[in-house]
Amino acid sequence: MPVFKDNLRGTWYVMARYTAYNGEHKQKCKRGFITKREAMAWEREFLLADSGNLNMLFKTFAEEYLNEMKPRLKLNTFLTKKAIFNRYLIPNFGMRKLSEITPKDIREWQNNMLSLKDENGKPFSSCYLKTIHNQLSAAFNYAVKFYGLPRNPAALAGNMGKEGKTEMKFWTQEEYRKFSYAIMDKPASYYAFEVLYWTGIREGELLALTPGDFDFEAKTLRINKSYQKLNGKDVITSPKTVKSNRIIKISDFLCEEIKDYMSMFYQLDDETRLFSVTKHFLLKEMIRGCKISGVKRIRIHDLRHSHISLLIDMGFSPVAIAERVGHESIHITYRYAHLFPTVQDQMADKLNETKRY
Repeated sequence: MPVFKDNLRGTWYVMARYTAYNGEHKQKCKRGFITKREAMAWEREFLLADSGNLNMLFKTFAEEYLNEMKPRLKLNTFLTKKAIFNRYLIPNFGMRKLSEITPKDIREWQNNMLSLKDENGKPFSSCYLKTIHNQLSAAFNYAVKFYGLPRNPAALAGNMGKEGKTEMKFWTQEEYRKFSYAIMDKPASYYAFEVLYWTGIREGELLALTPGDFDFEAKTLRINKSYQKLNGKDVITSPKTVKSNRIIKISDFLCEEIKDYMSMFYQLDDETRLFSVTKHFLLKEMIRGCKISGVKRIRIHDLRHSHISLLIDMGFSPVAIAERVGHESIHITYRYAHLFPTVQDQMADKLNETKRY
């Protein structure tokens, strides 16, 4: 059995042999086990996972699943998935065999999750609970598809939450103007919020903008990247969705404002981030501006809602708005239906006209 003692370190290590996807025979070395028993247990789990054996522990399966998903997901999406597994799934199901987890087990886990409180002493939101459950169900779906698990116990148990709608808040033009006047003393803040309000782009898209994204002759703004701070590092990723890659027209006054802002830099190239601030900075400025101006507090993301509501008020269609903000038109219709003028009376009148006696 390929389990050996490391006499120099006083620990044990495993030399496990397996066959790769291309038929090549490989060897994996795992060191640092305190006891021989631990080394043998790891080897057993590794071989079960390599063969797709459903008797592997859930924690072993979870490691394999996360390793498989990592190159297929954006980094921030993967880190969210991994955090949910480490915090809520592996501690609860880790030592159970994959094949032995039942819908009843899932229901008991759900009841426990429903009783948990966040750092403020409040129960987890229904939307967050649904997200956690969806991650578990996605893992079992993977096991069904690639490991031959007969059924998904999480799907059979049913969800423990629902996708809730957060209250949609937005500013009118008058409210925004009051706010923007209050933060004019800080150019980075003022121009950042000008772009957010008058274009409707996402916060991450704003923070990734470079001078090369602006074409002042054509009066356009290119959105093809997003900024994230992950594990303490600045990371530029692709936008949220494929639809998010877009070119949008910007107004004359916004073109002039961005030119003014660029002129404040001593040295600026096409790849320099125009707004080299953080999301936390923008949040603090939002709080400061609301306090000074007296306008109601909204989230940074609500500036996107504000821009969309402004376009709806101007009479633009869901299709045109969706193209500008990088959404599907069905999302605009569903999410903002209450803001569009009602056509029910017009429908009834037209139906009356078609009635023949």
